Amino acid sequence: MKFAAIADVHGNRPALDAVLADIAALGIDDVVNLGDHVSGPLEAARTADLLIERGFPSVRGDQDRILLELRQAGTSARSDFQQLARKHFDWMASMPPTLIYRDRVFLCHASPGNDAAFWLDHIADDGGVRASPIEAIESEAAGITAQVILCGHTHIPRVVRLRDGRLVVNPGSVGLPGYDGKSPVPYVVEVGTPHACYAILEHAGRAWSATIRYVPYDSAAMAALARSRGMLTWASAIATGWVRPERH
Repeated sequence: MKFAAIADVHGNRPALDAVLADIAALGIDDVVNLGDHVSGPLEAARTADLLIERGFPSVRGDQDRILLELRQAGTSARSDFQQLARKHFDWMASMPPTLIYRDRVFLCHASPGNDAAFWLDHIADDGGVRASPIEAIESEAAGITAQVILCGHTHIPRVVRLRDGRLVVNPGSVGLPGYDGKSPVPYVVEVGTPHACYAILEHAGRAWSATIRYVPYDSAAMAALARSRGMLTWASAIATGWVRPERH
């Protein structure tokens, strides 16, 4: 059993194209998608169209949920919202928050019980983003019998082997390698490379393995698009992998 896991595309169609081409070049046919598909200042509709066409098993992310809540409320001036048509919203609404893939793999966006939680990493009181202690990770995984648990949301690729042998994997972000936040304290996530990121999961013999892959692509156009829409942090992260927004 071998498949690819993608997450947090965030409307970055060129990054998604590069990742899907890399997956195909490796001869991998099966892909799962862990959510936050289109949110942000990039190419929401074009990204959604491709993902709808491919029909990957997918879960709904917190940003997908927020877009659906905005639609239910009426309208929004956000560029992603304005790009999306009814078919795109219906597609996101059809996704479950969690999913069992092939009876063996548990899919969620952030953590099994919370679509907006940091799980394999946590935000420290000083604003640093650090690996979570094994006890906290195992507590959230309680009751899940699948041998592999996949999560996204943080955009930080991480592979954790629980003490009972289960494997928890965050494949990183296809489309956004850095961002900042304000809660619970101001913090910054920056992966340090502009490459698109995903994971390959394989079961051979009696064990699962996970490989994180970084795929180069021409990110200049998406960085320029983010910049033109006033999202300087996004522009910096997409161009460089670091959150160093331009100052004007």
